[in-house]
Amino acid sequence: MSLTILGLSGSLSHDPSAALYIDGKLIAAAEEERFVRDKHAKNRMPYESAKFCLEQAGIKPSDVDVVAIPFAPISIFEKARWHYAKRYWYAPDRALDAILLGNRRYHRYQKRIQWCLQQLGFDLKKVKIESVEHHLAHASSAYHCSGFKEKTAILGIDGKGEYATTFFGYGENGRIHKIKEFYDPDSLGGLYGAITEYLGFEMLDGEFKVMGMAPYGDAAKYDFSRLATFENGELTINTDYANVIGFRRYKEKGKGYYFSPKLIEWLGPKREGDIADDPYIHYAASMQALFEKLALQMMDYYLGDIIRETGKIAFAGGCALNVKLNQKIIARPEVKELFVQPASGDAGTAVGAAAYVSHQRGVPVEKMEHVYLGPSYSNEDVIAACARHPNAPKWQKLDDVPQRIARIMVDGNPVAWFQGRMEFGPRALGGRSIIGCPSVPGVADRINQQIKFRERWRPFCPSMLDTVAAQMLKVDHPSPFMTFTFEVNDEWKERVGEVVHEDGTSRAQVLERQYNPRWYDLMLELEKLTGNGVSLNTSLNRRGEPMICSPTDALNMFYGSDLQYLIMEDILVIKDGAEPNEPL
Repeated sequence: MSLTILGLSGSLSHDPSAALYIDGKLIAAAEEERFVRDKHAKNRMPYESAKFCLEQAGIKPSDVDVVAIPFAPISIFEKARWHYAKRYWYAPDRALDAILLGNRRYHRYQKRIQWCLQQLGFDLKKVKIESVEHHLAHASSAYHCSGFKEKTAILGIDGKGEYATTFFGYGENGRIHKIKEFYDPDSLGGLYGAITEYLGFEMLDGEFKVMGMAPYGDAAKYDFSRLATFENGELTINTDYANVIGFRRYKEKGKGYYFSPKLIEWLGPKREGDIADDPYIHYAASMQALFEKLALQMMDYYLGDIIRETGKIAFAGGCALNVKLNQKIIARPEVKELFVQPASGDAGTAVGAAAYVSHQRGVPVEKMEHVYLGPSYSNEDVIAACARHPNAPKWQKLDDVPQRIARIMVDGNPVAWFQGRMEFGPRALGGRSIIGCPSVPGVADRINQQIKFRERWRPFCPSMLDTVAAQMLKVDHPSPFMTFTFEVNDEWKERVGEVVHEDGTSRAQVLERQYNPRWYDLMLELEKLTGNGVSLNTSLNRRGEPMICSPTDALNMFYGSDLQYLIMEDILVIKDGAEPNEPL
């Protein structure tokens, strides 16, 4: 008997997404933001993404057996709601609410999911909706997708789910066992998010920027240890300073932040603008150092024995995208392999909830080998989009895409690269990318200033052939999803300087040909021309926008930036004034 499960996320009013498993195979997964063109798609439901998943599989709503959602009611007899009430004593309305009406958010979310399903054509009398605790969904998205057969340590760190903020457990024979959870406000992700806001970025979006800023600073200059402690197995965030609610919040221009005026008294005014300067670079470094220290202490305390037993770890939750922490984890001698869910943030809980329910029903899910799970478009679709576009693009069809594009890159040009199915998760991995030749000096600055319009201190990443990784990177560890940084060997720092960060590391995608042959073949062509089978790779979008989904999105972005070359499948679009290396 066949089993079809649709996972829908968006339980915390951001990053809604949909994922579809049929008989343990992940058929499709996509984030709502890509379709509605609104980054993080706050306060929306996963309507377009669910519609896409059903269309991709060629099925109707009536073919779906279960809808799995990553949010569940939490019993008053468990510790979570009481912990929340006690720690937020200074906001009695919230504290009482947690005890008396603690599942209000769940009921509201369930109603919105039901409404969304009705819009999609589901019959609510016939479809079963199954709730999975938020952190179990994160845990499942890591463990069940890892392909690990041995006993596996499971780590989940994020802002918060229903009440939990951190999950420690292990997976064995397909089952997940919970060891310990921490509850709001004791959240390492929440603390990092509050400092992200203080450093002038948006929570849920700017954490990567703080991590990118940290190597420019000196963590020893400021002692951040007063912000959080881990003692006797318990994490405590200092809510005098951060992860605060209600009256304790620092307010500016009518907006409340997750840090308090006391933090401003201690560290000075909140950072504004795009400059990464003193003292803020040191604050970023201190926050990153504290985050790494506490995360590793917690992991050792609760999961150390399991890790020493088998060496396998699965990690999810928004903080699993902190590639510097991941670099520290895989450097440990007892760790053999760390699997980080590529969509570790809340979008990935759609996959996790569906995978969890699949396992509960006796259908194991396959290992997640790639993230090319979104929509794809044919040459005909691309040509039709060009015909409709107000800029009347000039285009030509290429027979030799990797060869032609590699030559354009080696001439010093960034290229918008649109191929195959769109990636799931926050990383561009050769489906919707802006690419450049990393041995051409200045190409990274050009992309930052003229195309992506983003902060100039943010690093660019390399994608590389699997045959190159062993020569370029100091540590040998699978990295198909850009979830780790690696130290780069000295010779390669010179060879591909545009993709090496301030601290001598690179966040690398190491590619096997079978998962994206055309992307791989492009790097083979670059290797022939430059000796380096490496491409600079950043997501195809402008600052503050979601990654591109459709050919029309790509054309809009292309004409709104300084890009000169756009390749969509076999169709090359060139702006007037650009010099093609062969006549149009």
